[in-house]
Amino acid sequence: MLTSVDRLLFVRGVPIFKELRDDFLVRLASIMDELSFPAKHTIFKEGQEGRSLYIVVSGRVRVHLSNQELAQLEKGACFGEMSLFDAEPRSASVSTLENCECLVLTQQQLYDAIDETPGIALNIIRLLSRRIRELNQRINAQDVENQKLLSFYNRHMNSREDSRLPSSY
Repeated sequence: MLTSVDRLLFVRGVPIFKELRDDFLVRLASIMDELSFPAKHTIFKEGQEGRSLYIVVSGRVRVHLSNQELAQLEKGACFGEMSLFDAEPRSASVSTLENCECLVLTQQQLYDAIDETPGIALNIIRLLSRRIRELNQRINAQDVENQKLLSFYNRHMNSREDSRLPSSY
């Protein structure tokens, strides 16, 4: 459990709250719930309704779709923000890799905070943009790998014309 001073110091270092006024951060830190999760606990599942943003205070979490890992997040990272803005179900599941402490901000608390301090919205946009950029890089890397595999397959199946796959596959 964080003391109020430790909570403020922690929140001040979270990227989505950077460069915001201390008086605002004091109020924000005081309204967030602190939750503890054991190792290998599912915090939420893909497809569930989402009404909260989580910030990792300690421990690590795994963001995943089925068994495919999308990311591992550590101290200061936030997750769950997408559902707060698009009113869609959770796009991925999040599970703890070890004992984990998180601060939680509800959708209404976040909206109220954005009304008071719009800089939060800009910081969240930066976070989402960075995640989209990382996803694009992963997709491009996967596409290159798929093209290499297709080329390898076609080279080695040259003797069997009916086994060739189209290059657009």
